[in-house]
Amino acid sequence: MFSHVMIGANDIQESKKFYDAILGALGYEEGKIDPKGRCFYFTKTGVFGLSVPINGEPASHGNGSTLGFAIENEEQGLAWHAAGLANGGVACEDPPGVRDGGAIKLYLAYLRDPAGNKICAMKRVG
Repeated sequence: MFSHVMIGANDIQESKKFYDAILGALGYEEGKIDPKGRCFYFTKTGVFGLSVPINGEPASHGNGSTLGFAIENEEQGLAWHAAGLANGGVACEDPPGVRDGGAIKLYLAYLRDPAGNKICAMKRVG
């Protein structure tokens, strides 16, 4: 559905370290810095990017926004969460675990990245 996702970062190197760690826990390669100083993660299905805002204002998180990363299992979600905490992320929401939404059960793990963006690792489990 999406070709790419770009989020704001105030410190590209700090954010790259964070995303290299959490995306590395999911099996992705380190991000690549382009000539404009942006960082990109390339997959077969899309691109995830980090950029200092081009308007010169500080990056800020979207209130009510969450960016979700697909995981294969709960162990991968725990590794993702631990890597994030060890590399500048902050825990938010409930601790990682299965949430029962009635019609569907989801494994969810939430973090805030160094710029305050809310991100999630998710796996449908039922």
